[in-house]
Amino acid sequence: MENIIFITAIALTAILFIRSGWFTVRQQTVAIVQRLGKFERVAFAGFHIKVPFIDQVATRINLRIQQLDVEVETKTLDNVFVHLKVSVQFQVLKDKVYDAFYKLENPRAQITAYVFDVVRAQVPKTKLDEVFEHKDAIAIAIRKELSGAMDDYGYDIIKTLVTDIDPDPAVKKSMNRINAAEREKVAAQFEADAERIKIVAIAQAEAESKKLQGQGIADQRREIAQGLEDSVEALNKVGINSQEASALIVVTQHYDTLQAMGGAANSNLILLPNSPSNASDMMNQMITSFSAASMMGEELKTNGKGKVKQN
Repeated sequence: MENIIFITAIALTAILFIRSGWFTVRQQTVAIVQRLGKFERVAFAGFHIKVPFIDQVATRINLRIQQLDVEVETKTLDNVFVHLKVSVQFQVLKDKVYDAFYKLENPRAQITAYVFDVVRAQVPKTKLDEVFEHKDAIAIAIRKELSGAMDDYGYDIIKTLVTDIDPDPAVKKSMNRINAAEREKVAAQFEADAERIKIVAIAQAEAESKKLQGQGIADQRREIAQGLEDSVEALNKVGINSQEASALIVVTQHYDTLQAMGGAANSNLILLPNSPSNASDMMNQMITSFSAASMMGEELKTNGKGKVKQN
């Protein structure tokens, strides 16, 4: 029985000894091997052998690109507090694994401190609106500062991004009101321009209409005058003199007007006393007036000639 226990103990010791003599490292990972507490070597991906109980794997370091999100609260030039979220993408350099493990106790805290330092040095120099416009410049400044500092510690800063800018809620509400007011102002300007264009178009249309209307009235009156002239010539041919012809035309137009007023269905009709004798009296009065005017004209011509002879 004692032999079995002894053999079992020896077998377990041998298994532990053999198991502690080898180890594996995953892809994109390195292992720091220490011998009795002192740095021995860097083991890359694959199968490795070490001295049992003497060599130890102190840590394993990830060589893939990692990301650290840092939130910073700071004040802008126009005294507005704002929260910035900065994403830092970094990677451990293969040839500087020793520095990355032994020189820095907490690399993430170190990176965070540099981000705070750069952001609080850059943002207070700019106004809130400019922070949104120049966020890429802030990210470049952070990367430049981190690259120069972290390279000595075996870390490569791949990229820095300002992923979020969050002002105080009251400030955001004010900014939204300002934006809404600006858009309403632009909309009012467009509406005013549209109304002005509409008024100008209506005025131009009315002017063109009045112009055409005036041309039509002028053409109408010209045709009426031509028609009256033709009528007087026709009456003269049948033995009616110009005065009688003019009076006859006026009377005819008088009756035409009465007929037009009576024939309109939807017009305001004004009733005036009228009889055939009135038309006859009007014609006689017009002939008498025309005759008197003609005689006065002849006397003026005669007197004018006599005076000329006396001179």
